[in-house]
Amino acid sequence: MKFRRQKQEEVSVNLTPLIDVVFLLLIFFMVSTTFSRETQLQIDLPEADSAQQSADKPRVIEIVITSDGLMSVNGEALVNSQADTLGRALKKVAGKERDNPLTITADASTPHQSVVTAMEVAGNLGFSKLSITTQERAQ
Repeated sequence: MKFRRQKQEEVSVNLTPLIDVVFLLLIFFMVSTTFSRETQLQIDLPEADSAQQSADKPRVIEIVITSDGLMSVNGEALVNSQADTLGRALKKVAGKERDNPLTITADASTPHQSVVTAMEVAGNLGFSKLSITTQERAQ
């Protein structure tokens, strides 16, 4: 008896869903990497006629204040701009060392109260080497 052979269906892999997934992953990674740039604080320094350069560079503690009054200590943004939050952050960074220089870098349009608050907190904690960052005036 002679049997007919059944036609074998051609096996193929559909790559369209795979390509769709790859493009979705590409879009996801492109969108998620742009958020890391927005965490930096943008400041515009005030100008001064004379600028002092320090010769030796001890470990400096830096308070950065944006034009909105947002603060960060050594690059770590604070939750709010209240004096007690800033005090806890300075204690955490400095430990028991109050001899280190403390630099306040504030935007030129920062509210004066934010700078005064930072100076007051630093003074109350015992920091005596306090400086404010400026840039040279354009001639």
